[in-house]
Amino acid sequence: MHYLDFEKPLAEIEGKAEELRAMAKVNEEMDIEAEAKALDAKADGLLKDLYSKLTPWRKCQVARHPERPHCQDYIEALFTEYTPLAGDRNFADDLAVMGGLARFNDRPVVVIGHEKGKDTNSRLKHNFGMARPEGYRKAIRLMDMADRFRLPVVTLVDTPGAYPGKGAEERGQSEAIARCTEKCLQIGVPSVTVITGEGGSGGAVAFATANRVAMLEHSVYSVISPEGCASILWKDAEKMREAAEALRLTAQDLHKLAVIDRIIKEPMGGAHRDTESTIAAVGATIAAMLADLDNKKPADLIKQRRKKFLDMGSRGLAA
Repeated sequence: MHYLDFEKPLAEIEGKAEELRAMAKVNEEMDIEAEAKALDAKADGLLKDLYSKLTPWRKCQVARHPERPHCQDYIEALFTEYTPLAGDRNFADDLAVMGGLARFNDRPVVVIGHEKGKDTNSRLKHNFGMARPEGYRKAIRLMDMADRFRLPVVTLVDTPGAYPGKGAEERGQSEAIARCTEKCLQIGVPSVTVITGEGGSGGAVAFATANRVAMLEHSVYSVISPEGCASILWKDAEKMREAAEALRLTAQDLHKLAVIDRIIKEPMGGAHRDTESTIAAVGATIAAMLADLDNKKPADLIKQRRKKFLDMGSRGLAA
């Protein structure tokens, strides 16, 4: 397992328990079960202690954990008859964004999400989940199709932000993000979003301008990364901890501010420790959010979505 910086004491304890069990396999006469169980209990206690008081910066680290389930995992587990649709019909296919037609609980939907990749090769292939303009234009094409055929839109957000490269800017990155956000506001079908890891900057907003928005318990959603914020405000990226506090990027703060509608509880120790239960919880939340929007007229869906975003900022953390 990949351990985060603040989990080093936990790594030592769990490592000792594994080492004891490995030794017992080699020498069957060794009786280490009592000692191993004591270490397991100590590790469980430490895990609960660590995750009961996560700071915003530590939540950022958990949200970025490489072993968290990604878009492809959710699609494979929750959707059937998934038919990927590629390309923006203008320039290219952006592999940082995956999407297409599928069935969710036997209901036809359009699903769109950011894919980061699982190992070095796939991360490079998917550009670490950072979309270029053609990725947002692909999403616009899919949302147009959903609107035409009256299909709900489900989006799964997990991106550090839109790709900031020279080529992306030359091809109209900011315009593509703005158009994608505008399209989210225009479609007359139910739209629901789950932020599964990082919800970074306009790259996330372009997919998350939905009727209902949920976040996993240890995911983050902000206008800029803590490191980027610290670099701009203090000219020092090492002040990312202070920036994370100031940005109010945790699911708990954003729920209080009415930026999101639901928080999805994660297994103790984060989504990466029990991906199956995390995916099941996300599926149940998507089903509940879609049920909330059933039988609503297109005009009402559009009006509710616009009002939701116009009202943001009216509620403080003390509310």
